[in-house]
Amino acid sequence: MTIRPFERLQPHATLRRSIGSRVPIRLRPQPGYDNLRPTWRDARPARIAESLRLSQQQSAGGWYVVGESRELSSSTSLVRQIAGREVVLWRADDGTLRAGPGSCPHLGALLDGSPVVKGDVVCRWHGLALGDRGHGDWQPFAARDDGALLWARIQPLTHDPATHDLGPTEDPEPLSPAPIVGARPPLDQSVSAVITRRGRCEPVDIVANRLDPWHGAWFHPYSFSHLRVDDDASTPDRLLVDVTFRLNRRLGVPVRAEFVCPDRRTIVMRIVDGEGVGSVVETHATPLTAPGDPQPETVMTELTVAYSDRPGFVAARRLAGALRPAMRHVARRLWVDDLTYAERRYELRRRGEFPG
Repeated sequence: MTIRPFERLQPHATLRRSIGSRVPIRLRPQPGYDNLRPTWRDARPARIAESLRLSQQQSAGGWYVVGESRELSSSTSLVRQIAGREVVLWRADDGTLRAGPGSCPHLGALLDGSPVVKGDVVCRWHGLALGDRGHGDWQPFAARDDGALLWARIQPLTHDPATHDLGPTEDPEPLSPAPIVGARPPLDQSVSAVITRRGRCEPVDIVANRLDPWHGAWFHPYSFSHLRVDDDASTPDRLLVDVTFRLNRRLGVPVRAEFVCPDRRTIVMRIVDGEGVGSVVETHATPLTAPGDPQPETVMTELTVAYSDRPGFVAARRLAGALRPAMRHVARRLWVDDLTYAERRYELRRRGEFPG
């Protein structure tokens, strides 16, 4: 697992006044639509398309997010679909993650909910034990648990629209030994929460949504306001945004955040100045259907890791069990709208009507 050491990120040099030096919670009344500054001239289709093009050049090394770490117990298996393939996940005796094809090689039984015995997943139909040794054509996949998310490395199948068959990918993604995980606060010093939502779109549409921060105050006025993309400091592969996270209609927390894509199916928002420096929101897009499927489905998995170096945050971590439902609620509310955005974008692409 490639994990950069957590370090306090320094604010950009062009920021005249440190947001972090201000009172964290400020009186910032939410402007109505009649007072919001139009952002459509800034959110140029060609500008977003260039950032998206660069993001799609970032290899994911064959790695896909397949769930939340706490979803998988040590006693039974879990099957997930990734890019047209069934993948079974289970834990070895030492708790490490294992993965392999989701069908038993004997007579094709689905390995979901199967018992784990001595580190192997055992088929419930006839008791075939499957593990690191493999069994004929059934061979394990590389898998990682990074403490928050579960990952599996596979080569996806390709959907043939003429025959509707699934076959080998013509141009497979080069495999890497581990997924690339950007800088995160230590999980034992932060509060984290994970949500998932399913949409009728492709992973690129999920990433494109996040590469358009200009829609934030317009499409999500309940969560964001006073949003400005720093054009002087931003580049096509790194957007810097000053934004206020709303607590209610009159109070908000101003921060500076960056948006970067470590791989083609992931976009990360990281707070680089203001309250909660180092906090991250990782948005991962995992295709359920094989590339080329005429009815694509994608699962969006979003990990929020909240962190603060304020002494009072220690007390907040003790209330993590109560904070996580609130964090999930905020994220789910955003993705009700953002999946509408992603699905609409896919539909326009499908019809050949996409702007720009």
